[in-house]
Amino acid sequence: MIGRRVVVTGLGMVSPLGLDVQETWKNIVAGKSGVAPIVAFDVEAYSTRFSASVRGFDITPYFSDKDARKMDIFVQFGMAAGIQAMLDSGLEVTDANAHR
Repeated sequence: MIGRRVVVTGLGMVSPLGLDVQETWKNIVAGKSGVAPIVAFDVEAYSTRFSASVRGFDITPYFSDKDARKMDIFVQFGMAAGIQAMLDSGLEVTDANAHR
């Protein structure tokens, strides 16, 4: 079995328009924008006042607080999207295929 290629197809997404594929697609179709004023820090010293930031993200459905503290927020986004994609794929992870 070594060297055998496997492709798992599933969708996952964390974006400024939504925290999953369904929410993001709904907002795209509705013509919504993910751009909003920056509120995370004082923008007075910068010429840019807007960004497309992910808002309302919660890592706890995917990882414990302890594990989440070890990850940068962008790693959290990627891991959450990856987990969503695995769930969407319908792949059942078992002892027999977990190593793949």
